[in-house]
Amino acid sequence: MRAVVFTEPGEPMEVRDIERPEPGPNGVLVETEACGVCRSDWHAWRGDWDWIGLVPTPGLVFGHEPVGTVVEVGADVEQFAVGDRVTNPFTLGCGSCRHCRSGRANICDSSVPMGFVSFQQGAYAEAYTVRNADQNLVGLPDGIDPTHVAALGCRFSTAFHGLTERVRLAPGETVAVHGCGGVGLSAVHIADSIGATVIAVDIDEESLAKASSLGAAHTVDAESVADVPQAVKKHTERSRGVDVSVDALGIAETSRNSVLSLDSGGRHLQIGMTTAAEEGSVSLPVDTMVSEELEFHGAYGMAPHEYDPMLEMIERGALEPGAIVTETIRLEAVPATIERMGEFDTVGIPVVTEF
Repeated sequence: MRAVVFTEPGEPMEVRDIERPEPGPNGVLVETEACGVCRSDWHAWRGDWDWIGLVPTPGLVFGHEPVGTVVEVGADVEQFAVGDRVTNPFTLGCGSCRHCRSGRANICDSSVPMGFVSFQQGAYAEAYTVRNADQNLVGLPDGIDPTHVAALGCRFSTAFHGLTERVRLAPGETVAVHGCGGVGLSAVHIADSIGATVIAVDIDEESLAKASSLGAAHTVDAESVADVPQAVKKHTERSRGVDVSVDALGIAETSRNSVLSLDSGGRHLQIGMTTAAEEGSVSLPVDTMVSEELEFHGAYGMAPHEYDPMLEMIERGALEPGAIVTETIRLEAVPATIERMGEFDTVGIPVVTEF
């Protein structure tokens, strides 16, 4: 089968013919219908995340935002059958550890990140496997557009999990979203659908315009203001700051600006992960966080059971992940699309639809 294959950090990936994978007894083989192209793949392709143990090896197939149809089922799988249309979180849980048992499979003790390790290849390919299928697969409603499901991927689902479960955003609250790439635009759209007032922050006019179209009430061009947190606060009651602020990029500047945009007692949500410039650590205004009792929350993926309320919102039209898809591409275009993410000129979410 055809797949996009990693060669070396920073070197062009290649489309090659590789062996079709075999599912284990508890896994399934899925024929790929669509797969989102994520900035996390760009990080991994560059070799950014060796400090957290993610070191891609030559021959690895990326791709962790898939949707497809089950074509082969392992002997021990009970809940899924050939012909089922499915997706899955990018973090694949074991189903039996303390976190999986408590509903937090996204931080499973033995979590396997799909498409980032050689023993769990990804979905930039004609087919892919999913381990522990009864734990990790999510069945899809009839008729749902595969492009829209691929848009859920790690970005939309992480933003949904972060806003609904981690900081428990409520209608009527104010939210600042720092960085309007795929995950940031997802956060804007989700926060607006919940009934929050959204302030979008970015340096790109096209990204800010897209944020406005997805529900942002206000926008801040971070390059045109001297003090981003103060510019955000001007859009809040008595310029006190927002209830929730999201760093959707993961650089030192956006993380700090996000924290400093908060009102007293506010909640910061860290979704963006760092680059080689930060190597996993950023400096934060700790004294302000203490004296104003600010909360700091991380969000990483989403547990499979959380898909149900998200899919229900999509079915009734409250959420439209397809609105964030700005480009559909062929498999051959994946390497160039990932490389282009380093130039920050991609808006929204690209999705592979032709394999």
